[in-house]
Amino acid sequence: MAENCERNKLMAAACTVTVLVVGMQATAQQRPPKRFHLEEASIGDIQRAILAKQITSVSLVELYLTRIKAYNNTCVNQPQGILGPITTIPHAGQINALSTLNLRPSARKKWGFDERKARSLTDTADADPKMPDALETAAAQDRQFRQTGKLVGPLHGVVMAIKDQYDTFDMRTTAGADADYANDRPPEDATFVKRLRDAGAIILAKANLAEYATDGARSSFGGTFCNPYDTEREPGMSSAGSATSVAANLVTCAIGEETVVSIRWPASVNSLVGLAPSEELVSHKGMIGAGLNMRIGPICRNVPDAARILDVIAGYDAKDEMTVFSIGRKPPQPYLSFASARDLRGIRIGVIREYMAKQLFSKADEESIDIVDHAVDDLRKLGAAIVDPGPQGALFQSCISRHAPELLNSAFARQYRDLFPVDPAGQPQSDQIATFLDMHFDPAQAPQVLSLRSLNGAGVPGEDKYMINKYLRERGDANIKTNADLIAKARFYQDPNFPDRKQSRQAAERAHVFDTSARLQSRFALQNLLLECMQEQKLEALVSPMSTVPPRKLTAPREPTVNGRSPVGWSLIGQQGFPTITVPAGFTTEVWDRVRDANGELHLVGPVQASLPVGVDFIARPFDEAMLLRIASAFEAATRHRRPPREFGPLAGEP
Repeated sequence: MAENCERNKLMAAACTVTVLVVGMQATAQQRPPKRFHLEEASIGDIQRAILAKQITSVSLVELYLTRIKAYNNTCVNQPQGILGPITTIPHAGQINALSTLNLRPSARKKWGFDERKARSLTDTADADPKMPDALETAAAQDRQFRQTGKLVGPLHGVVMAIKDQYDTFDMRTTAGADADYANDRPPEDATFVKRLRDAGAIILAKANLAEYATDGARSSFGGTFCNPYDTEREPGMSSAGSATSVAANLVTCAIGEETVVSIRWPASVNSLVGLAPSEELVSHKGMIGAGLNMRIGPICRNVPDAARILDVIAGYDAKDEMTVFSIGRKPPQPYLSFASARDLRGIRIGVIREYMAKQLFSKADEESIDIVDHAVDDLRKLGAAIVDPGPQGALFQSCISRHAPELLNSAFARQYRDLFPVDPAGQPQSDQIATFLDMHFDPAQAPQVLSLRSLNGAGVPGEDKYMINKYLRERGDANIKTNADLIAKARFYQDPNFPDRKQSRQAAERAHVFDTSARLQSRFALQNLLLECMQEQKLEALVSPMSTVPPRKLTAPREPTVNGRSPVGWSLIGQQGFPTITVPAGFTTEVWDRVRDANGELHLVGPVQASLPVGVDFIARPFDEAMLLRIASAFEAATRHRRPPREFGPLAGEP
């Protein structure tokens, strides 16, 4: 096999993956097998148990289904039904993470799952033999293993949930909307879903999501979902169903999507590893409402598992023109080969103190900042060269003051109108070029508030409507053809504690111009700026809090945005194409919450004892996921902060 790999260098990465799998098979045959435990089982644990004939793919799926049956039910009170207002339930013991199960009607009924979990509501017979369900797929995998004694691929036995924003040819896809599609199944898999299946993954479920992949922990079809570490609190952003299903050990890994923080924040608040890769690395084909800032990535319980998933889904896809930028930019070795580091000697990591300034935020942020400070110390102990401007410092301030005005130019002028005034018609009232030149030669003339926290990207007029309508036209459904159809024919929840999804659809429909130019220019300028800032200090990676605000109560106000700090986490750098991975960094001991008084004003109350997960972000240059995996795996191995939610432990009889 090594000779074949040497003769065909184009297949080198695939050969290396094969060598790793074959090596694991040989090792499993040589060593006495450890007893298999389902809780916290990694991909390696699962495949070693399969090779040792301790479990089969079918028995593994059944073990996960048993946990889904026990833990995946309604987690809130909803006296007016799924579309009405909700109240929280302390220690609910349920999370409602998975909205659709990949089971034929007979299997679904046998397991006692209601019709709402059916993989199609428009094909009630569901008898197509070319559309096997998860149990049938697992059985076919077991037959092939018995015949050959070999794993079918690098993801053999990996049981996964897919965010219900992505197409699966065998399960409904509606982005959480309760819409009357003529055929709720799309015609084909999303590109990355097909790659997962081809590698041996078993797609068991579609994960619940914030409707249309925006903010809020509920959807009209799937209902409200909860955090397994405190079921009264929100579980993260739109990919939270994916994350909570992994956190509670209902699946092995899941796929999420991130426009702002929707992979990393759910990973952070569920003590998981979430990888938001370079946007152009993973195909968007088969995704409802794909936009210019959206990244597709794995959410797992450990770093090597995330690397294994990335190895399968990454790479060029002719159906997504953005992935052409990935050609020649993947490492020659598999991503998995970088996920076993134990020291970080020789790596320079910068500390983004701009995101850790206690004096600029609130009491709610302080303990999470302290936890990330400890993570920085751990990186130093691992041998990394830490570039830290100190608690009151700012890593990139001088660089940003020098380069941001020129690179951002017109967008910068719009943001700082006091320095670049215009008349009522929008015409400049001063020589803007002269002002920019003065700032170039004297960066002290830049606005005092200019910092990494004040930078922001541009929006895209018409993107939401264009992308939804593009997807629906490609899908070709007979009833739901446009965004206007979703407005007219879908049912929407109504609850003042959550965003109004009908209003957001209506706002998108009012657009008549599609203009990506400002977004593309600002993305290029900000990427240029951040790369320059890293290069000036010879940094190979950055470390940052993922978020410094613990998750709120589901029906409580959010901590207000202050000094550029959003309550859901830091998003700017990832949105400019920099891959980011979140790794568990510890747990809070107490939190502060917001309450609204009779006059509508917000007040901070606390502290309240609460053990909630906190994640740390590692950020690398575009397409340097290998560096991220090296740092993340060394940090994970040294600290072992991940722990499962106590109220979702092993069931009776579970191995």
